Amino acid sequence: MAGFVGSNGLRVRSGGGRDVCVVRGVSMSLEWRKGLAAVAIAGGLLVPNGVLGTHAMETMTAVRADTTTETRRLNTQESAVISLFQETTPSVAYVTTFAGGRTPFSMNIMEIPSGTGSGFVWDSDGHIVTNFHVIKSAEAARITLNNQEVFNAELVGYDADKDVAVLQIDADKKKLKPISIGTSKNLIVGQSTYAIGNPFGLDHTLTTGVVSGLGREMRSPTGRPITNVIQTDAAINPGNSGGPLLDSQGKIIGMNTSIYSPSGASSGVGFAIPIDTLKSIVNELIRNGRIVRPVIGISYLESSQSRALGISEGVLILDVPKGSPAAKAGLQGTSRASFGKVVLGDIILSIDNKPIADETDLFKVLEEYAVGDRVKIGIRRGEDLATVALTLSASQA
Repeated sequence: MAGFVGSNGLRVRSGGGRDVCVVRGVSMSLEWRKGLAAVAIAGGLLVPNGVLGTHAMETMTAVRADTTTETRRLNTQESAVISLFQETTPSVAYVTTFAGGRTPFSMNIMEIPSGTGSGFVWDSDGHIVTNFHVIKSAEAARITLNNQEVFNAELVGYDADKDVAVLQIDADKKKLKPISIGTSKNLIVGQSTYAIGNPFGLDHTLTTGVVSGLGREMRSPTGRPITNVIQTDAAINPGNSGGPLLDSQGKIIGMNTSIYSPSGASSGVGFAIPIDTLKSIVNELIRNGRIVRPVIGISYLESSQSRALGISEGVLILDVPKGSPAAKAGLQGTSRASFGKVVLGDIILSIDNKPIADETDLFKVLEEYAVGDRVKIGIRRGEDLATVALTLSASQA
C-alpha cells in the first residue's frame, strides 16, 4: 500500500484494486471524494504521480472540467453581446491608407502606410463605407476583411461635407457579409450601443456603452455642420473612425466619426453620424459618384472673423463668381476701394424669411432646398436692407 499525507491532513491510498480517501482514518464516499478532489485542485494540493488510483484520477479530472465549465458560465446579457459581436464582426473592415514616397537610398517610388481606420461592408457588390477623413490624404487604400483577406480598394465617391466616403473591392460575393441596416429614428438616451472598429490598429475591437445624447452637431472636414449626430460613451479611439455603432439587435445606427478629447484618446464622449443620414448619402454616391447640393454661388467670411469687423449677425459675402446665381441676382462681394479702403459686401440675413445668424444657419437652411429651387435672399447692403431672388444651382464638388 502506498500513501501520501498532505498539509491539510488528507491521506489518499490505493490498494486492493480500489481507491479510498481517508481523513484521519475515515473512509469517504464517492461524493465526498469529489468534494475533496475539488478542494485539492482549488487549494493547490500536490499529489505525486502513481499515488492516486484510476478512479480517483478520473474523479479529479471530472471535477477540474466541472470547475472550468463553471468559470465560463455566461449570463443572458453576456451571451447576447457575444452573439452580436460574432455575427457583426465579418461585416467590419480594416482600412489601411498609403501615401507615395521614395526609399531613402534610391529614387524608387514606394507606398508608405499613412494611417488606419475602420469601415463596414455595405452590400454584396463590395462597397465599403468609411469616413472621408480616413482616406482624405491617401493615394491608395487596402481593405482587410475579417477572414484576413486583403484587397486593393477603389474610390467610388465621397461627401466631404458629411465626412462620408465609399470604396469598392473586387471580392467574391460569397465572402462578403453586408452589415445589417437599422434606423436612427426613435433612439432613446440610455439605450445600449456597441462600437466595433480598429482602435490604434487593434483590429475588431468591441466597446460598449449607451446613447448619451441626441441631436448633437459637429463640423465636417470642410467646416460644414453635420446635424442630428448621436453621442455615445462607448469608447471610440483613433482607428475607430468609420466603424459601425450598433444597437442591441446588432443593427447599425450610426458610423463612428469623432471624439471630444483634449488628449486625443477616448474620454467617454464620442460621436456617430446617424444611419438615416448615411443611407441617402451612400446610395447617391454609389449611383452618381458624387453628391449634388444646392448653392447660392458665393464665398463667405467665417463668422469668427466677421465678428471682429463689427458684424454681429449674418454672413458676409467675400466674392461672387461670374455666372453664379448670386452674380445673376446682383449680389455684391467685398472689395477694396482706392487708397486701400475695404468696402464690405452684402450680408445675408435670411433665406425665405428664415433667419441666418452665421454660416452654420446658412448651410442648414440650404439643405431644405433642391437644385433649381427659387428663393428670396434678405441682405444688408451698407445701411440699407433689401431682398433679391435667385435660383439655386448645383454644387461643383
